[in-house]
Parts: sequence; structure tokens; C-alpha cells
Amino acid sequence: MATLLYRLGRFSYRRAWTVIGVWVVLFIAILGGGVALGGQTQESFAIPGTESQNALDRLDAVFPSVAGASAQAVYEVPAGASVEDAPYKAAIEKMATTIEKIPGVDTVVSPFNQYAGKAITPNHEMARTQVQFTGDSSHVSKATLEKLTATASIARDAGMTVDFGGQVFQDNTFGITITEVFGVIFAGVVLLITFGSLVSAGMPLLSALVGVGVVIGGISVVSAFTSVSSTAPMLALMIGLAVGIDYALFILSRHRTQLARGEDPEESAATAVGTAGSAVVFAGVTVIIALLGLLVVGIPFLSVMGVGAAFAVLVAIGVATTLLPALLGLAKGRLAPKPGSRAARRATAHDEGGKPTMGLRWVKGVMRHPIIATIAVIGVLGTLAIPALSMDLNLPDGGSEPVGSTQRQAYDQISKGFGPGYNGPLVVAVDITQTTDIQGDLAAIGKRLNALDDVSYVSQGLPDAGLDTAIIQVIPSSAPDALETKALVQNIRDLAPAIQKQFDTPISVTGATAVGIDISNRLTAALIPFGLIVVGLSVLLLMMVFRSVLVPLKAAVGFLLSVVASFGVVVAIFQWGWLADVVGVANPGPILSFMPIILMAVLFGLAMDYEVFLVSGMREEFVKTGRARHSVSRGFANGARVVTAAALIMFFVFFAFVPEGSGTIKPIALGLATGIAFDAFLVRMTLVPAIMTLLGRAAWWMPAWLGRLLPNMDIEGEKLREHQDAVLWTAGQRGSAISADSLVVGSAEHPIGPLSFSVPAGALVLARGGLAERRMLAATLGGRLEPVSGHAQLGGHPLPSESANVARLVAMAEVGGFERTDNRVTLGELLTERLELTQPWYRSWLVRRRVLKLIDGLTAASRSPFSEHSQPQQLPQFERALALSLVALAERTPVVMLDQIDPFVTADDESAFVTTICALADAGTTIVIGTPEPLRSDAAECSGTRAVVDLDLDSPSADHVTTTSHDQESLR
Repeated sequence: MATLLYRLGRFSYRRAWTVIGVWVVLFIAILGGGVALGGQTQESFAIPGTESQNALDRLDAVFPSVAGASAQAVYEVPAGASVEDAPYKAAIEKMATTIEKIPGVDTVVSPFNQYAGKAITPNHEMARTQVQFTGDSSHVSKATLEKLTATASIARDAGMTVDFGGQVFQDNTFGITITEVFGVIFAGVVLLITFGSLVSAGMPLLSALVGVGVVIGGISVVSAFTSVSSTAPMLALMIGLAVGIDYALFILSRHRTQLARGEDPEESAATAVGTAGSAVVFAGVTVIIALLGLLVVGIPFLSVMGVGAAFAVLVAIGVATTLLPALLGLAKGRLAPKPGSRAARRATAHDEGGKPTMGLRWVKGVMRHPIIATIAVIGVLGTLAIPALSMDLNLPDGGSEPVGSTQRQAYDQISKGFGPGYNGPLVVAVDITQTTDIQGDLAAIGKRLNALDDVSYVSQGLPDAGLDTAIIQVIPSSAPDALETKALVQNIRDLAPAIQKQFDTPISVTGATAVGIDISNRLTAALIPFGLIVVGLSVLLLMMVFRSVLVPLKAAVGFLLSVVASFGVVVAIFQWGWLADVVGVANPGPILSFMPIILMAVLFGLAMDYEVFLVSGMREEFVKTGRARHSVSRGFANGARVVTAAALIMFFVFFAFVPEGSGTIKPIALGLATGIAFDAFLVRMTLVPAIMTLLGRAAWWMPAWLGRLLPNMDIEGEKLREHQDAVLWTAGQRGSAISADSLVVGSAEHPIGPLSFSVPAGALVLARGGLAERRMLAATLGGRLEPVSGHAQLGGHPLPSESANVARLVAMAEVGGFERTDNRVTLGELLTERLELTQPWYRSWLVRRRVLKLIDGLTAASRSPFSEHSQPQQLPQFERALALSLVALAERTPVVMLDQIDPFVTADDESAFVTTICALADAGTTIVIGTPEPLRSDAAECSGTRAVVDLDLDSPSADHVTTTSHDQESLR
């Protein structure tokens, strides 16, 4: 991974304008496409498979007039007057008639209708009109609501006050406010303090804003084709800004530190992307896993939120590893801290052994008293988590709307005049297909329902036109978000079996309140499996990264402490009302039902960011030195400043959404802000070094069998450093097609070598030794097998780090022995297959001509009869060897490796084989022939003008190499 990112960073640095141009095109195309398509977010809180949703779907099919969204118009006359007074009654009736004509409205029931139920208060000063729409709330257009609220002038002209309430009026939309801009400004200030440079501070902000633009544009495009909650782009915006700035910060910080140490700007940028970028990628993947874990909950609107936020993280990774190094390519060496500046001193403080940094002093203090630090952190976070024990979850309703809004005033008026339960009526759907006494049974069922606790009113049963289903409206005595209402829903469901048994009429509870309760229950039940899946996958990923069992487990435990403490803070402020005025919480109450699972997903991923960035530095030091305690202090000190800056940036970005954010996003934003602060400063920067100190070397323990099973991700850049060393060595091998220095191939148990040789382009290499030794060498030099140790390169590409490139430069073939087989494949078929697999597709029409030309050339060079119908396995040894060699030569690779299993019978065949192969191959093609014993003929003479390299694999030291030119001069 580190080597791949190193190459990506170098590519972006060298082709800065190309990479920047691609991102600009993406930004304009995706954001412009979203605007052009006119996608709109819409709220659709629905969970397929729950009782309330199933009942709602059935009502939509058989009783559509009651299944759609609803609203209420609430009237209040002056004190002492009555809504039944002529002018008021006429205005209310006229308003109902006008509303009924609005497109999208299904039915209107005025308070004077016989089916209105309890629609007038006992003092006759308040009344309510029920409005039923043709579809659910996501299908009620803004134009319909505007026309509905415009009818209020009729009532107001008559001297009444009127307000509108209902789920359709809940405002969960988002927009950028000045406080979010302040969050970005605060992030810029932190970056400026961190880097001491305006250009350096601006790069993470610019790259993050580009990424966020792409994300918001992408979500807008999707919202034009499917239902997307308005919380989804807000969540993506928050996370995209936070991780976009942070990921760029980590890479840029590493780059500036390397520049301060005198590294070349291009090499530094590539190395920063390869090392810090590896940590960014794996931290980002952890966040993505956590967010995609929301899919397992099975709630559509929550899944969309998770996917949108995961997309934001993915774009942030792409921006940090491509756009940022491209910007570095434009800046080149101008980002290097000035010698003697604070930034330069901080970058080289540990190298020079100067004054300890604040991070080093902090970690030294923690390491001196690790037990005290551990107990203190657990005690603080445990105390903050206490309010979470009383957390009450629910969906937002009219009571959570801003004070002064029409929906909040309607909610308060209904609560005052009719009772809080009228803001959240329950709908009991009754299957009446099996009853013969519909009215009698409905009346009896109503009595049974009215006898339950917390019931204020039960309406008469209303059958549909087809006499399939009837509905009974149950008004709770408590508010929609009250615990008593939740208990009432469960009591009705508990009563359902007895009613079905007595009346043969199955019943089910639905309505907006019941749907909200079911969503809360589903989310609560999903927390544990969600946590197990997400934490389990991430722990596995961290095991791959850190090659440790205890470090990932410690990371998961630290996350649990952070998340429950953030839950506690949210409950204390949004539910209990502590400091509510400070953060703009007007009406404390139940917590948003999907807040805990969103918070767990996002906070876990971001917490693992800091774990990866801090502990990867410790791991890197431990890999270098093997000293556990030293690796904790040095690794922490190297990453403390940048992690502190990253945490402050995330805190400011998230907290900026609290004062002016929507009621939906406020608790999520506050939970993320406090969770980040707790996790970064208490857990990662205090608890982690304390526990790592207590564990010592055991922190890096992993069973051998598990280490072999898990892939090594190498985010510390160990493989990258090896690659850089190999590239440096390869640069000194110019002029050699193949070269090796102390190369050992095979395996640690059965090594072959060390071998040291240099082969010029166009040479003939005679590698003699046992079959296993020859094949091991060919597989290693051909990029198919990693060497045990030493250096090797082929065509200017070091091995094994560029083995994929090497494999494309080498063609291999076994040229056969004495044994014949019944394989009847022809030479033409072999050549056709090889050319079709290796030649570009646009040259496929030339394959046939090329095959015939190759066979004619072989016939002319060898003076033996060959045709496309010749069957190599049926030919004599000499002709078979030539035919199979031709298949390898057909690829026209710079290097061709042939292995002769058995020696030729005669010296003449041997000489003719070498002569023919050298003639068929291009002058610049390097030919390697593996032989079981030295050639009996003079290979130099048979090779024409080619240099000959004699490589003896059977010598005791396995490094006997003789290189001669055509005049036999020894070049060893």
C-alpha cells in the first residue's frame, strides 16, 4: 500500500495541472449536474417490515383516504366567544371548502362534521380541522402547503387566530449559516498556527472544500432519482469537511517536516503520501466500514445517510492522496519552513535533541504515572456517561419545532385546548373481512381499547367502502414522545391476540406516532449487532495494520468510553435541559432516535483515525528500534501536535452546526464534537500512552499463526523504504538489462545464492544448474517470485517492488526435453494464443499475418521445415525446442527466458539452437537460457556479436559469474 501511494503521490506531483484539471472537471460536472437535475431532499421515516408500516401499507391499498399524510388547522376565537358563533363558524366552513379544492388534498373534515370526533374544546374557544393528503409526507409538495397556509387569511379576517400543524410542516431542511462558516474559519486559524504559513494552511481548506463540493453535488444528483433525507447532505457536509481537512493536514504536516530536514520536495511529497497517506487510507477505510455498517440496520433513510457520509470520506481520501500532492507540485520547495523559524525547530526538535516539545513533555508525564492516568480518564468519562442511562429516544415532532413557528404554535394550542395526545393520535386498523356484525364488533373493540391506561378518547369505527378494513382512532392522554404513549402502543399490541380470538378481527397499530416508536425500537435493537459488526471488522483491520492483538482491543475499549460519555453529554443538554440556552435548545425532550447509531458509526471511525495516526508512529519506531517504551514516547511526540490540530479542527467544524443547525442535526453535531474532544485528548492522548506503557513489548504481540493468516498492510512504510533503497541502487545500474547484488532466491530454508552479476542489453545468459535452482532464479528475475534478500533489477525496475512492471518485460518458455506427449496442439495455435493475449486489441487483425511471418522466419533461420500445422510435441528435440522458443520470442519482450530441461543429444544441435535463437531475436533482446550442464560448444561464437554471461548456480558459493564479450575478454 505504501509503495502504491508513493507512486501515486509522485505521479500527482509531477503532473500537477493534469490532476488539478481532473478534479476541477469533476467538481463542475457533478455539482452542476446536481443543480441542473434539481434534486430535492425529503423526509421519509419508514421501516419496511414493522407492524406500523405494514398496516400503513395495507391502509394505502384498501383505505387510501386515511393512509396519506395529514395536517391540522387549529382555530382560536377571542376569549368569551364561541367557534360556533355565526361569523366564526362560517369562516371555518368556508376555509374547509377552500382547502378541499387544493390539488393534493384528499379530504377535509371540519370540526362541525359528524365524523370529526372531539374537534371542539369544552369551552368552545378552540376547534381543529383535519386535512388528509393523497400521499405520504414525502409526496406533499411545497406548493400544496403554501396554498394550504394561504387559506388562513379567511379565518384571520373573521377575527380568529389560526395555525397549522402536522408532520408535513416539520422543517428538517438544512442550509449553510454563518456559524458553519465560522467553523471553517476556526479550522483555518488552527492550521495557520500549526504551520505558520498561509499557503500551507490554505491547502487543506481548499482541498476539503473541493471534496465537499463533489460530495454535495453527488448527493443532489442521487436525490433527483430517489428519496434522500435532508439530514444526509448535512451529515456528509460535516464529515466531509472534518476528515477532508484532517487527512490533508496529516500528509502536509509530514511533508513539511521532511522538507525541514532537507529532503527533495518531489521525493518528500511522494514519501509523505506513501507513509502518512497509508495511515489516511486505512483510517478512512475504518470510517467507511463504520458508516456502511448502518446498512445492516435495515432502515432506508438511515442507509442513505450512511452511504452519503461514506462517500464523503472516500472523496476525502482521494483528494488527500491526489489533489493535495498536485498542489504540492505547484508549490515545490516554497513550503519548506524557513531555517530558524518555529516551524523548522519543531520539525527537527527530536532529531537535534533540543528542547522537548509540549507533546513529549505531556507523554513523559503520563508514562511516569500510567496507572493514575488510566484511572483518571476512566473516572472522568464514566461520570460523564451517567446521564446516558436515562436516554429516551424518539423521532422529532411538532414539539421540537422552533418557538414561534406555525407548527409549534399549533402543537402548543392543541396540547392546551384538547390535550397533548391529540398531537399524536394512534390509528388502529381492524380487519373486518371475517365479522358479520361490523358495527357491533367495532363498538366492542372500541370499549376494550378505551379501558386501557393513558387513553383519552376512542373514536367510533369507520369501515372502508369495500368493508375490508376499519379504522379506530385512539387519542393518548400523553404527548407523542412520552413514555406512557410508547407503553400504550405496546398494550394495544398485547391486547390484539385476545381481540382476534374474541371477534375474529385482527388489529394493528399505525400512524405517525406508532411509526416513530417502531423506528426507535428497531434502532435500539440494532445497536448491539451493529456495534459487533462494525467494531469486529475494524478490530480485524487494525490487527492487519498494527500486527498486534492488544492494540486494536484497547482501541475499541477506548472508543466505548468516548461514545458513552458523548451520549451522556447529549442527554444532559437535550433531554435534561442542562445548559440548553447556551447551545440554543429551546425545548428539551427525547433524543432523536437515530442519533446513537449515527454517533456510534461516525465517532468510531473518527476515533480510529487518531488511533491510526498516533499508534502508527509508535509502531514505526518499534519496527526501527525494537524498544517498546521509547517507541511510545517518540511516536507520540512525532504525532501529538498534528493530532491535536486535527482534533481541534473537527471539534470546531462539528460544533459550528450546533447553535443554528436544525433540530435533527443539533444533537448529532454536539455528540460528535464532544466525542471527538473526549476521544482525542482523554483517550488517545492520555489513556493510550498509559496503557501502552503498562503493556510494554506485549502491546505488539501477535500469535505466529495469526500473523501468517493476516496480510501485512505496512502503513509504517517499511516496504516503501526498501523500495526507495532499491530504486537508488537501480539508478546506478544503467546500461544493464539485468543485474543483481548479493541476490538470494528460493526460500529461507533452501536459499540459492548470493548471486552478483550484471547483464548488458542484448546479451546471452547461460544459467546452468539444477532444474529447481534454474526455475527459482527465472521466477525471481521474471517478477513472479520475491527474492529472499539482496538487490535485483530488470529493465530499470527494482525487484520485488516493481515486479508487476518486470513481469510485462519478460517472456518465458520451457523448450522441452526428450519425452513426447499426445498433445496435438499446433504451432500456429500456440502462436495465435500467445499473440492474442499479449498484443494490443487494435492489432488483433494482424495476428494471422504475424504468425505466418514468424513461422517463415523460423524455417529460414533453422533450415528445418516448419508450418502452422506442425505439432511441437511430436517433433524431434531440436525442432521442438526451436518451435517452443519461437512462441516466447513472439511476444517481443526485452528479455526472453528459455529453460532447456534436457541437454541436446549432439553438440551440433546445441550450437545450432543457440545460433538460431540469437538470429531470431532482436539485437537488443536479452536471452536467458537455463541449461542442466555447461554447453559443449563455444557459446560465444554461436551467439554472433552478443556478449555472453555464464552463470553457474551449482558452484559452492553460488556466485560464480563470468561475462565475456565476443572477443572472449573476461568482464567479471
